[in-house]
Amino acid sequence: MTEKQKIRSFHDLIVWQKSVQFSVDIYTVTKTFPKEERFGLISQIQRAAVSVPSNIAEGQARNTKGAFANHLNIALGSAAEIETQLAIALKIGYLENSDYNNLISDLTEITRMLYGLLRTLR
Repeated sequence: MTEKQKIRSFHDLIVWQKSVQFSVDIYTVTKTFPKEERFGLISQIQRAAVSVPSNIAEGQARNTKGAFANHLNIALGSAAEIETQLAIALKIGYLENSDYNNLISDLTEITRMLYGLLRTLR
């Protein structure tokens, strides 16, 4: 998307697109977690993952810079939660190193994009 192209909706935001795919990846990976974690770590990590694109969408749809910035900050908080939850899942043996590394790499990219978008709003 060039500078001259206007963002008409959150669908146009690459960070939203990437965070939706990341949420799908989280759901895929957590399917391998033990069933007794269904209401624990699985639920926590899935909710946090879904929160990222949801807050991007809600903030952009509110149509003010302040509201958008606030929701991007909430998305960043959810990203930090996910990073913590993935570290815990790795340490207790629910995640393979390769899955952890891939997810953290994607999450880092999303986080950088969120910070970049925040900078453009200021």
